[in-house]
Amino acid sequence: MLRRFLGLPKTPDPAVAATAAPAAPPTAAADAETATVRQIVAQLDSMPADRARFLAGFAYVLSRVGEADFTISDSETREMERIVAEHGHIPEAQAVIVVQIAKSQARLFGPTEDYLVTREFRSSSTDAERLDLLRCCYLIGAADGGITAEETGTLAGIAEELDIDPASLSALRAEFADQLTAIQLMRKNRLDVP
Repeated sequence: MLRRFLGLPKTPDPAVAATAAPAAPPTAAADAETATVRQIVAQLDSMPADRARFLAGFAYVLSRVGEADFTISDSETREMERIVAEHGHIPEAQAVIVVQIAKSQARLFGPTEDYLVTREFRSSSTDAERLDLLRCCYLIGAADGGITAEETGTLAGIAEELDIDPASLSALRAEFADQLTAIQLMRKNRLDVP
């Protein structure tokens, strides 16, 4: 399942496997973790393909906002996991895996994949789902206490790529105006003026 999400071949290259270091002998703790991971992966694998694609695209677009300032903070990660679990109707453990894969993909392939993944999400979602995704993106930006200029730029790009109508976008921006660091700084400076 993880190989499928990452776009890797179903089986590892035998030449690479032959040069890999021998695996450490399993321990009871490692066996328990492996069983847990296997169970989660099996549950994700059992998800209908269209639902898994939708969820993967949703999580990836969220990670774009977190990655806008070149680092996805712990608070942004936790917020992404919460949102993916809630909107994907999946257990938290599955959401953690989905978010980690999305974050890894965003770090590795961001500039080339950002538009393509967002465009694919746009073509397979409703207007309400796209607006909901953008609202969740704003929540990721605000997770650290303020939406930075870099995140604002990324949010604008995502809104355009999702083809969000201007009235809905204006309402969403107004909803998060207090979270914009530029506005927070202006208000602070206004209070500091003698």
